[in-house]
Formats: sequence, structure tokens, C-alpha cells
Amino acid sequence: MDEIEKRLRDASDSCVSNYLEWRKSERESETRERLQDSIHELRKVASRLEIEMAISEREEMAQRPIPIPPHRSKRERNGQSQQAQGYDEDMVGNMDPGPRVQRGGPQIRRSRRRSPSSDNAGNE
Repeated sequence: MDEIEKRLRDASDSCVSNYLEWRKSERESETRERLQDSIHELRKVASRLEIEMAISEREEMAQRPIPIPPHRSKRERNGQSQQAQGYDEDMVGNMDPGPRVQRGGPQIRRSRRRSPSSDNAGNE
């Protein structure tokens, strides 16, 4: 029997016996304290068990490494790979980029500057 299993059995047995004692005499503070202590110990064992499970999952993931994708420069540059990406050599030059989208805030229209002759014409 490993350490966690032994601690889990001992803590759960202690918790059950302290619970039964507490149910008989709920008003006694000593039985309540013993039950609280055994519940606390049970929580500690459960936490240790969760940690062990997480370590096991991490080790399992380390055994199955994530494949590293090839760099873009190493990929094939033939027509099939470009078509798979949505490009066709015949259509690249004929592609309509669609409507242009303006980025940023509202565009401010600037008025044209008046020529000096038009300024004087209105004042005379």
C-alpha cells in the first residue's frame, strides 16, 4: 500500500468515526473539534492526491510531445500548395481586392484654400 492510499484510508476512517461521535453529542465542543480536525486532514490528503494526478498528467503529456510545424520557408512552393492556401496563379493578377476599408477614426474633409485673387474679389 502506497503512502497516499494509507493516508486516505486512515483519514477517512478517522473522519467517519469522529462524525458518528459528533452525531451522538452535537453540543460537545471536543467532538466537534475532533471532527473538524479529521475533515481538515481528509482535505489535505485529497489535495495531495490531486497534486499527484496533475503530476501524472504532466508526465503523460511529456511523453507525447507536440509536433513542431515546418517553417513557411521550408514548405513546397508548387501550384498545389498555393491552391491549398486559396491562391491560383492565373487568378492572382485578376483578383479584385474588393472595397477598400478605411481604418481609424472619422475622416475630416479639408476645405480648399482660396486663391488670393478670390479673397480680394469679394471685398471690393
